[in-house]
Amino acid sequence: MDSKLAHCFLFFALLVSFTNAVDPCASKPYGSGDLSIIPTYSKCSPITSPKTDSFNTVLTMASKDPERFKYLSTLVAQKTTSAPIASGQQVFNIPNYIVQIKLGTPGQLMYMVLDTSNDIAWVPCSGCTGCSSITFSPNTSTTFGPLDCSVPQCAQARGLSCPAGSPSGCSFNQSYGGGSSFSASLVQDALGLGKDVILKYSFGCINAISGANIPPQGLLGLGRGSMSLLSQSGSLYSGVFSYCLPSFKSYYFSGSLKLGPVGQPKSIRTTPLLQNPRRPSLYYVNLTGISVGKVLVPISPQFLAFDPTTGAGTIIDSGTTITRFVQPVYNAIRDEFRKQVNTTFSSLGAFDTCFNTNNEAVAPAITFRFTGLVLTLPLENSLIHSSSGTLACLAMAAAPNNVNSVLNVIANLQQQNLRILFDVANSRLGIARELCN
Repeated sequence: MDSKLAHCFLFFALLVSFTNAVDPCASKPYGSGDLSIIPTYSKCSPITSPKTDSFNTVLTMASKDPERFKYLSTLVAQKTTSAPIASGQQVFNIPNYIVQIKLGTPGQLMYMVLDTSNDIAWVPCSGCTGCSSITFSPNTSTTFGPLDCSVPQCAQARGLSCPAGSPSGCSFNQSYGGGSSFSASLVQDALGLGKDVILKYSFGCINAISGANIPPQGLLGLGRGSMSLLSQSGSLYSGVFSYCLPSFKSYYFSGSLKLGPVGQPKSIRTTPLLQNPRRPSLYYVNLTGISVGKVLVPISPQFLAFDPTTGAGTIIDSGTTITRFVQPVYNAIRDEFRKQVNTTFSSLGAFDTCFNTNNEAVAPAITFRFTGLVLTLPLENSLIHSSSGTLACLAMAAAPNNVNSVLNVIANLQQQNLRILFDVANSRLGIARELCN
């Protein structure tokens, strides 16, 4: 009898092990190492219902890029302020990727949107009006605490509301995602990232939202400002993090967020990170040229040059879906691409250079040339296919017509299956090929 029980137990253990091995949505236990990054629209996403059409998913997200781009443009257009975070402009962000974190003591599991162009984190809290069903519960955390108007962090929150001499808590209001907004109180609590816990982490505790575009479980800011994760974690991560974003076509497998210098790629080419003192949150790089196939596209240097006064230049951004260039730059890229493919083109959604997939074999590679670094995009990062599979489109676009912008944005579609290293301490950004589907 004991032998039979032992065999049954062994069979059950093997069955459970096999089930976990073949379950594409199974993830490593929380705290086991690298943080998983999951596309918001994937089948394994805890936030949205599964979407089976990757092209329409990208079209939907790309249609929101103009609002995101408008937000980025207002960041670089403002005058210098005393606060290291951009002043209270409308915040339009696109929740393309989420990361698993824990808040409070004991830790409460949340899936927050990853954003390299924002600093402050914020989550919906219990009792929130208009929020999703999953919220953070301050009352069950033994390390939770409100922040009043006297703390320095309060002056760094966009849209703050603190009457002079008021002893009340620090609160702020922000707009988000085209027609959506929220109000929040500035608080602090323990933030858990993998095996690490950051005590007294300052973030916004949302108490009311309006509209449908607020990320349901909040946002984690990975920008360069004083309220960002890197700044609040002090020396813990030595000013270093990296991520690998999985393809939109990969429904099940997640990418990863690595924090700190340990475990980062040793062989990785880098380019200097540029600092804009007026907009310290953004990750500027020096894009010096763009090639289409073997042709270096003729682009006037003024459209690529970094200028901290006007905000001109190029940034790396995780929240924009497709790369957008100022109109003259995009036109030059598009025209050379069309010349080399040499066929009939049509428009589809945000894309104006679509062609029959029969001609895909002659589609030239797109190469970004940075100071000290050359990145040739894989075709999956420069082309996107229609739902029917009959059309391939150049997955880039011009800056929106309604935005008077001088900013070029390297977006997340062009970053997929690459390890992007942000070494703020040494002012460098690295890029290496990595399959993380």
